[in-house]
Amino acid sequence: MIGFGFDGTACFRKGTRNGPDGLRSVSEDIESYSPYLDADLHDHNFIDLGNLSLGTSDDIESQWQHATDQFAEIFEPLNLKEQNVRVLTLGGEHSISYGPIRTYLQQFPDLVILHLDAHADLRDGFLGYHYSHASIIRRALDHFGPDHQLIQYGIRSGTRDEYKFMREHGTVRTSRKDFLDSVAAIPADRPIYLTLDLDYFDPAFLPGTGTPEPGGEDFHSYVSLMKLLRGKNLVGADVVELSPDIDPTGNSDVFAAKIVRELLIILNEKGAR
Repeated sequence: MIGFGFDGTACFRKGTRNGPDGLRSVSEDIESYSPYLDADLHDHNFIDLGNLSLGTSDDIESQWQHATDQFAEIFEPLNLKEQNVRVLTLGGEHSISYGPIRTYLQQFPDLVILHLDAHADLRDGFLGYHYSHASIIRRALDHFGPDHQLIQYGIRSGTRDEYKFMREHGTVRTSRKDFLDSVAAIPADRPIYLTLDLDYFDPAFLPGTGTPEPGGEDFHSYVSLMKLLRGKNLVGADVVELSPDIDPTGNSDVFAAKIVRELLIILNEKGAR
């Protein structure tokens, strides 16, 4: 597990730079046992590498690049499959997912990316930033090979062009059943990477995020996905867009910590094979 606390391109509400540490700070006070998976995180081992460095520059793009390069220096020399390394990256805004996704696409030629989000994130840059949080999936597609696949769900905000792209390329699922059926149909040995923007969830449940959108999913839909992924080959993930200061109750931090608990259990179970 590694943190990438950055929100330089965030265009509405800042604060996700504090997401990794906000999530960690509440994790000590929640149970390690998951009643949904009937498994306990204490039965597994994982390493928290702390947070990536943003460097010393005041320039936003330089900060993002410094941390992205550091991620590459740590993980790209590894053979993630052969060395059985599974990485969970904590954000930060969604632009931080570029480094992890690029690394996984390079190493897994048949990777399936599951993109859970309120937003399509398919813009070719936004507000002058080529690697904007609103462009992360577009930038991921720059590295797609012929056998890579993208499945998107929860999307309920985007431009006309983004929706046209998703429909024409068959990436978007518009019902929970269709999405879960698509995941169930993925062969058990095919590698899957999950990129989860927490605004996927309805702001009634998780208000502590920078760009909330009504009409989102609840925790139980996530649990349904986790139970499916337990039987699949989940090789890595990122969880992004937690902004602790937006929700002074701390409820969003606890929600996010339990999201991460389920993922860590599944990633550890997969790594133990």
